[in-house]
Amino acid sequence: MSQTHFGYQSVDEKEKAEKVAEVFHSVAMKYDVMNDLMSLGMHRLWKKFTIAQANVRPGQKVLDIAGGTGDLAAAFAKATQWGEHPDAEVWLSDINASMLGVGRDRLLDRGLALPAIQFDAEKIPFPNNYFDVVSVAFGLRNMTHKEAALGEMARVIKAGGKVLVLEFSKPDAMIAPIYDIYSFKVLPWLGDKVAKDAASYQYLAESIRMHPDADALKTMMLGVGFDQVDTHRMTGGIVALHIGVKY
Repeated sequence: MSQTHFGYQSVDEKEKAEKVAEVFHSVAMKYDVMNDLMSLGMHRLWKKFTIAQANVRPGQKVLDIAGGTGDLAAAFAKATQWGEHPDAEVWLSDINASMLGVGRDRLLDRGLALPAIQFDAEKIPFPNNYFDVVSVAFGLRNMTHKEAALGEMARVIKAGGKVLVLEFSKPDAMIAPIYDIYSFKVLPWLGDKVAKDAASYQYLAESIRMHPDADALKTMMLGVGFDQVDTHRMTGGIVALHIGVKY
């Protein structure tokens, strides 16, 4: 079986999927709290920018992949006028049952009974050219075959549609040393104190380092079917938003 990365470890591809699942089963209930602590609340601004760039309109169809606790899906539901406009569709999805369950329940608490579906992003169970917008926020780096997943996202968007990939990236050289100390010292400590799971947050820090940088990810997206990819680096390059368009 082919090998791939699980953080800094080299593991069988099938084993990676199982290990990633264990991480997110472990952190699901504390996911939002840890995101706020880890990013000092910045993840909310990064997602707000992503939602603005999506420019979702009433009646459109939107798929949120690796949707976590449902914050993007909730914003898209409002923008599409889901529940009021007859053509509007917003789907919350995740490969991890625990994360999907938390997201679905959070949406229900907000009065949003959005459809929630569990699937592997490498095999999206929707027809070609179905969605106007597809989003994935902080989920791509955990996928075993990133090119396959991105190719599937390109397949299911309509001509002129957008795929928005919000993900950690490579920071500017000036802040990289501080960022490394924070990632490998502070994050596992926070994970231990808040989520009672230092190992999962050690993996998350390592997975960020193994993820392609902004230029490499843009090249990857252009290679799997996108005709245009725009890149927005944020917070000194710690995070990047890639917007892929298919003509």
